[in-house]
Amino acid sequence: MANKRDALGKGLGALIPGVDNLATSPAATAPVHNPASICEIPIDKISANPYQPRSNFDEEALAELTESIRQLGIIQPITVRKIGLRYQIISGERRFKAASAAGLQTIPAYIKETDDQGMLEMAIVENIQREDLDAIEVALSFQRLMDECSLTQETMADKVGKKRATVANYLRLLKLPAEIQVCIRDKKISMGHAKAILSLSDPMAQLSLCDDIVKRNLSVRQAETKAQNILKRSDRSEEPEEKKVSSELPDNYYRVLEIVGRYFGNNISVKRSEQGKGSFTIQFSSDAEVESFLRAIENINQ
Repeated sequence: MANKRDALGKGLGALIPGVDNLATSPAATAPVHNPASICEIPIDKISANPYQPRSNFDEEALAELTESIRQLGIIQPITVRKIGLRYQIISGERRFKAASAAGLQTIPAYIKETDDQGMLEMAIVENIQREDLDAIEVALSFQRLMDECSLTQETMADKVGKKRATVANYLRLLKLPAEIQVCIRDKKISMGHAKAILSLSDPMAQLSLCDDIVKRNLSVRQAETKAQNILKRSDRSEEPEEKKVSSELPDNYYRVLEIVGRYFGNNISVKRSEQGKGSFTIQFSSDAEVESFLRAIENINQ
């Protein structure tokens, strides 16, 4: 038990035999480029990843990780690439930040040889696979892979191990107004809420629904129902064109609408040009309505 207690706070070398030898060997300052090896690299020789897909780090979680590293050291090495006499992070920036805050002088790392495009791909894919990015960060990462690595949605989906439809849904989030994207990033609304909002095409309607979701703490199902109601109202608002035409109709047209409409729940409309040409449109909900109308006509003719 004493040996285990002594290991606490001494980092990876206390838990994995042989790593301390790496830290005291020339490899500590000039690590061998072997992807399978772990080397202790001075923290002041490491730079952040310029392609880092994560834009936000949870300060509370970062503080917790910092304290854990003070107690146990780094359990999972970061991954870097060598640039001249320095190193650039490919993945593990959160661990690097916490290790720096914890006062560590060195950090265990894998070293990989890769170009800028390879680094971007590895950084983004590694973060996405860990599933700890918010939905907007994931969407932006997908977009960067497509733009900067010339990938199709299908190729990108294969690289990150997700379905193409999933990738497409994430990319659609980037079409939402910036205010809604911020709500997603801040976890005020979920991906499910975002899908409900995306069912609306009007940006003002999208913003209104988003505001309602946040203020009233609507569930995804409630948001979907509200979106459907908005769409129905929108459909009805497109009817005035027909009504404008019908408001100028001769009286006998109104008589047709009234009489025939009785048999079809008033689901009848008319379009008429100034020259007197046009059409009646009847919408029926069952065969029974048509049969009832037919009987009425036949009785008139008898």
